[in-house]
Amino acid sequence: MAKLKNIIKQLSEKDFKEIYDSLMESNAEKSAYLLKALRERQLSDSKIMVELDVNANAYYTLRSRLNQKIEEHLLQQMESPRTDILRKVANLNEMLFSKKRTISIATLKKLEKELLDYDLANELTVVYKSLKKLHINTPDYFTYSQLYNRHVAYMLAVDKAEDLLADYFRKYGSFYLTADETEKLGLTLLLKEMQNVAKLYESHRLYTYQSLMVIYHRLFVETDDNLHQEGESIEDIFAHTQKIFETYNLDPLYFHLNLVFEFLRLEYYNHYKVYRQAEKYFEEVNDAAANLLVNYPTLTFSVQFFVSKLERNLRLGTEKELYSENERIFSDIEPDTMDIPKHLIYITYRALSCYYVEKYEEAAKLINSLINDVSLKKYPFAQMEVKALLALQYCLLRDFELFNQHSNSIQRQIRLFGKDECENVLLFLKILKIATSEAKKDKPKKIAALIPKLKEIKVAYFAPTSLINMDEEFVKKLTAIETD
Repeated sequence: MAKLKNIIKQLSEKDFKEIYDSLMESNAEKSAYLLKALRERQLSDSKIMVELDVNANAYYTLRSRLNQKIEEHLLQQMESPRTDILRKVANLNEMLFSKKRTISIATLKKLEKELLDYDLANELTVVYKSLKKLHINTPDYFTYSQLYNRHVAYMLAVDKAEDLLADYFRKYGSFYLTADETEKLGLTLLLKEMQNVAKLYESHRLYTYQSLMVIYHRLFVETDDNLHQEGESIEDIFAHTQKIFETYNLDPLYFHLNLVFEFLRLEYYNHYKVYRQAEKYFEEVNDAAANLLVNYPTLTFSVQFFVSKLERNLRLGTEKELYSENERIFSDIEPDTMDIPKHLIYITYRALSCYYVEKYEEAAKLINSLINDVSLKKYPFAQMEVKALLALQYCLLRDFELFNQHSNSIQRQIRLFGKDECENVLLFLKILKIATSEAKKDKPKKIAALIPKLKEIKVAYFAPTSLINMDEEFVKKLTAIETD
């Protein structure tokens, strides 16, 4: 919320008036009131809610929409000069055939400077190609030929970096579900290749792409103490990229990448358990959670935010708030079943949100749709975890026939991989078996004895059963189950 207030207070009078008038014209009076209240009045959130006559959820949505409206306005402002430059580049042939050579050269030189400011390598190749033709009979022909060749090569390097980034986060999804050492090696090799590409040019864009990969790799793949890593520290990388964003503040890509770096800052402080600092970034990332999930799949592993969010709410004891909030976040999202790791984590998060408000039937429906919609054979441990989560729902629904079907299926997989490889799932299943057994004696004691053993087991892959809060309430729910 603090960041939204700061943005509003820093708006120019012209921008503020244009946004306010636009909101009033579109009959968004409450958003307009909120904009004005945050800029001109020192009111608390609770006071604004009372004056607007809205509850916390509606206020949260209102604030998010206002933030989006401001972003759209600012983006439109920054795109205007850029669009004008691109239009000029598109009309270069018309100029070359209709204007005198001296005018054409002067125009091209001005365009060159503007395109360098925006770091638009593709368009620069068009300009240098034209300058090369105009100087074919002069010594400058060689100079512009070299610049043309260099920018073609640079353009290909940027394309390569973008492809490497997309490939990295696609493969990271598989690693997250398997913790396979071969997958890990593949990610490390992709990072080295990215670093080699970034070394080819003194480029802020290549540096930024490299930073996205380096930070994520250190936090989630090579999770050793980052103080002993070679090169810049993560804190220094954040400072460097922030300086780039401020320098190239008209670049639309950097405008959007601000969200990704806020997400990375959040994960950085979560990694080191500096939760007070993490809270500074949580609210802004949470406001844009749906956008992060849908529109940034090639720039980061955005679904990690939902795992972190669930862990945060469990830490704060507010896990029951997730379900109502999800309605706002996921209202317009269409599941992407082609991206199996992302889809699995997304559905698991939603199912756990249902579980914590005792909507076990809805949770079971979500997990069943996941199992039916995608093949999890490539991720056997994740498949066992998902089935164990489903077995818990059937256990609490007292549907013992379906519970037994799924527990038997899990046990077959455990025998296939060996008990030592699946000890966490085995213990979780034992807890559920005790809960559903006909013997009523000492059930709470038996379950409570297994929980510490289960918590001691750490697995490197995504394990949704570890996101079950196994407290006294959990034991009470399971021991309340009666079998016929």
